[in-house]
Amino acid sequence: MLPVKKTWLKPYIYLLPVLSILFFVFTLGLGISIFQSLGYYPGIGLYDITLDYYREVFSSESFFSALMFSLRVALISSLLAAVIGVSLAYLLVMQQKERRGLQALLKLPIIVPHLVAAFLIFTLFSQSGMLARLGVLMGFIEESREFPGLIFDSRGVGVILAYVWKGAPFIFLIVYQVLRSIETDMVEAASNLGAKGGDLFFRIFLPLSLPSVFSTFIILFAFSFGSYEIPFLLGPTSPRALPVLAYVEHINPDWTNRPYAMAMNMVLAGISVILVWLYHWVFKRYRHYRKRR
Repeated sequence: MLPVKKTWLKPYIYLLPVLSILFFVFTLGLGISIFQSLGYYPGIGLYDITLDYYREVFSSESFFSALMFSLRVALISSLLAAVIGVSLAYLLVMQQKERRGLQALLKLPIIVPHLVAAFLIFTLFSQSGMLARLGVLMGFIEESREFPGLIFDSRGVGVILAYVWKGAPFIFLIVYQVLRSIETDMVEAASNLGAKGGDLFFRIFLPLSLPSVFSTFIILFAFSFGSYEIPFLLGPTSPRALPVLAYVEHINPDWTNRPYAMAMNMVLAGISVILVWLYHWVFKRYRHYRKRR
């Protein structure tokens, strides 16, 4: 039996078998990817370590086009999701009612798989979709092809719509609980001093919920940047999203292209690590700033 001081080790001991397997699989996959990205791929006769594949990635115009497209889509969709989610949470909190039916409806997109979300967006917003047909029936447009091309367009509008539909309820779910936990005495005191809706939001609710908003924003941004399902199904063929470009290069039947694909994947992983580091750095600075105030 473990001494009292070492009881904190118990959960980790119980998890050790599963964590060992996960660590082994992750480390093995990462090691293989790194070596292949450096040109070491004995299966096809490549034995020399080289950085040529990374140079090829960074000199590729398609790579930078895909990178900018992914960053733009991730940033816009995450910002829109944050604005919508925070606004909904604030409105529901100010009503001071549970409205469980509305909350359950807002939580529904969270449990819907991304493949289903892509299908729903395509069904609604494509030029042969429900909104286009409704526009024809109501006389707004003469033919469905006159409906704006939101799917497969170079701006990634369809991809953004799907990410916002999935992300806004997620931010709402987190921020709503934070706003509900704010003491009513603080809000009532501010109201008695003449604070109105906008003042309450920007001076009380938003500052207190900002860490949660920022955390969920980074989560959505990182996921939108690294996910390939929705951009693959709804995005344009040029420019492709960076994860889609990496996937297409990975499934190339020419196996000599595999080191190039792995180099692109490692760059994508490196960008994700930088985003995580940036999140921790900004959050640490914010906490330090709040303590000084």
